[in-house]
Amino acid sequence: MRRRVFLAVILSMPLMMSAAENTDSRYLAGAVPTENGIVTFRKSFTVNGKSQEQIFNTMSDFVQNEIVGKAIQDLRSRIVSDGRADGTIVARAEEYIVFKKKPLYLDRTRLRYQLSVNVSGNKVNMTITQVSYYYNEDIDGTNGITYKAEEWITDEEALNKKQTKLLPKSGKFRIKTVDRVEEIFNAAMDAFEKPTTATRRNVVSE
Repeated sequence: MRRRVFLAVILSMPLMMSAAENTDSRYLAGAVPTENGIVTFRKSFTVNGKSQEQIFNTMSDFVQNEIVGKAIQDLRSRIVSDGRADGTIVARAEEYIVFKKKPLYLDRTRLRYQLSVNVSGNKVNMTITQVSYYYNEDIDGTNGITYKAEEWITDEEALNKKQTKLLPKSGKFRIKTVDRVEEIFNAAMDAFEKPTTATRRNVVSE
């Protein structure tokens, strides 16, 4: 019996090594930027053919409807500043990201973050920071574990020493976070295009 188990482990090693070697480089070194030790994602783009007011209103609707409106509806998801005074819209959001879902099995975490959107002229500057997770909670939402992004998904915490592969536990958080941030930034740029437009003609990414 022990021999069979040993053989099974040996035979599976090439597959495990292959999976590690095939880690998408998008999730490796530099995928999670930090500023002064704080995980901070930034995106800037310009919008042609629209006034500052039009751009601001589009971004305001985007944050309200696509971020806060689709987040978990509790006190953590809200508009902190509507941007009318300084052109910077600030929102806090809490949403679920799912790692694996099967019948009678659900592996997910709550993703919490702050999104800031500044509109100046025809330029939009977006920032996502204060990222954290609430994981392994009970069915009633209690007894979960809180992880800060700085101690969980940075290069130092989520990659091996050679920075060639993701660590098993924190790696899945890093992948889902990078994907979600990219999704938010892309959705913001797409907010300026008509649904039937195949490419972004009015938005220039920086």
